[in-house]
Amino acid sequence: MASIPATRLRKGMLIKIENELWRILELQHITPGNWRGMVKVKLRNLRTGSLSDQRLRSEDIVERETLDERQVQYLYNDANGYHFMDTSSYEQFQLSPEALGDATNYLVAEGLVKVEFYGSEPVGVEMPQTVDLRVEDTAPGIKGATASAQVKPAKLETGLVINVPPFVNPGDVVRVNTETGEYQSRV
Repeated sequence: MASIPATRLRKGMLIKIENELWRILELQHITPGNWRGMVKVKLRNLRTGSLSDQRLRSEDIVERETLDERQVQYLYNDANGYHFMDTSSYEQFQLSPEALGDATNYLVAEGLVKVEFYGSEPVGVEMPQTVDLRVEDTAPGIKGATASAQVKPAKLETGLVINVPPFVNPGDVVRVNTETGEYQSRV
């Protein structure tokens, strides 16, 4: 743990405020006229997922935290949460849907993801930029159709519904951007 001045904070950093872990989503340095400068930050609580806006004085000292990242395998989900296994120690643990957020739309059984740990506690998951998912259900493809401005909804194996071009059929595997939830290509 390192203490740094508020003016050295950057987007994506992890900080500790009042014994809670927060990730910086946005920040803005403000120096209004003849007042003292400040740093306005938008934060997400890693344990609860709640959002908060804070104003820090330029001279405030903040505790910066770091997380361990481990490669894990997604196993299954049930009423208790989403279950994972550490690929190096074979230790199993679970995360709540709130801790995972939108990542639940892209988790496929036996898929590998990176989970962030604070000490021994899992606090979040880092998804790859894209994932390949099988199309479960969509309207039948149109023969001779090419990529165009037309799209149709498709339900993927995880339950996520995205818009795909007309030539995509049930059973096809498509690449989806995990940040935007948009169709990238057929695999």
